[in-house]
Amino acid sequence: MSEPRRRLEIFTGAGRRRSWSAEDKARIVAESRAAGASVCAVARRHGLTPQQLFTWRREARQRGTNNIGGAPAFVPVVLEPAATTTTPERPRRARSTMAATPAVEIEVAGLLVRVRPGMDVETITAVLQAVKTLP
Repeated sequence: MSEPRRRLEIFTGAGRRRSWSAEDKARIVAESRAAGASVCAVARRHGLTPQQLFTWRREARQRGTNNIGGAPAFVPVVLEPAATTTTPERPRRARSTMAATPAVEIEVAGLLVRVRPGMDVETITAVLQAVKTLP
């Protein structure tokens, strides 16, 4: 059984730092985020220290760009039917328009943020920023 090939870099002259393009960093960060990927293995494969790769991952998360090309990162969407509960003991009343209006619910850090159509973008942004800063 042959041993896997390993890349070897030889630095000559004064110790010069390598520079990585934004595309290379994004590609390596995306590779490290793949299901089942080990940050240490990905870092070793590209001649990095795990600490450097963790720094790149943190910077990408702070910029909100976890994907190649600087595109925003998306999270999975789960669609659930609206819960309707009626009890036979109580007569049914007309539901308010607020309850009947569809909404987008965003769960962040254990909190649920409900966004209804027509809500002010600045308010939504402020609420999500506040939730992100919670410990």
